[in-house]
Amino acid sequence: MDALKLMTSSMLKSEMPEINIGDTVRVHVKIKEGQRERIQVFEGTVIARKHGGIEETFTVRRVSYGVGVERVFPVHSPKVEKVEIVRRGRVRRSKLYYLRDRVGKAAKVKEQLK
Repeated sequence: MDALKLMTSSMLKSEMPEINIGDTVRVHVKIKEGQRERIQVFEGTVIARKHGGIEETFTVRRVSYGVGVERVFPVHSPKVEKVEIVRRGRVRRSKLYYLRDRVGKAAKVKEQLK
């Protein structure tokens, strides 16, 4: 059990920014294509955070060419290079699944004022 705790604490990322629901983020992900590896950027709104600790994940949603695309990223994955916060959102819910049904400006999240 102690070895498991040691392993998990060493695998946790410490430099992750504070990601909140409703934030617009830019996630840099490592993509492996054959022998080459490149970084792909996925930008969208954080609509959910789940679990905690080593298995914590966050879901990012964006609309690409009129089609909604959602990706789930493990917070502590080595494939996630870095996460940049583009803007902070002001929301009153912990899950923003209702944005899936909205189109256009109705799917926007208000910006949080400082």
